[in-house]
Amino acid sequence: MELWDLYDEALRPMGRTHRRGEPMAPGTYHLGADVWVINSRGEILLTLRAPEKEDLPNEWENTCGSVLAGETALEGALRELREETGIVAGPEELQEIHYRRGTATHSFSYLLRRDVELSALVFQPGETVDALWVTPEELDELVARPFGARPAGERWPFVRETLIQVIGEN
Repeated sequence: MELWDLYDEALRPMGRTHRRGEPMAPGTYHLGADVWVINSRGEILLTLRAPEKEDLPNEWENTCGSVLAGETALEGALRELREETGIVAGPEELQEIHYRRGTATHSFSYLLRRDVELSALVFQPGETVDALWVTPEELDELVARPFGARPAGERWPFVRETLIQVIGEN
């Protein structure tokens, strides 16, 4: 059973938790976090969602997930990164690059600059099964398709220009 801390629309803690899978009450929000890993070649790491996932199986995404009760968004991002890829990073290595408030989620996007061999990644059973490095142009092409990268495509428009700028600085 996964529990989330609840927040109001202004990101103030409500002092209550919510059980994942149950309907969210109007005016309540939980935290979401995602991590964009960029290597020194200017490529973005994507992972493939497991075929048994209920939501969007076999689609490419960047590391993402819900923040658990008691975690900060940064702590949740670091945990998701470790769980889904085996990449262990410290809080000082992640740079917040975007915040947005959605329908029921306060979402935080982070950047990690890291060279990682795909063969060194450790996938989380039931979550991730493969990975690849893509250029921003290749990611544009993937998310333009009707299927294949919808999870990454949900977040890509919010961080695209920032990440292209970061890649240009390499």
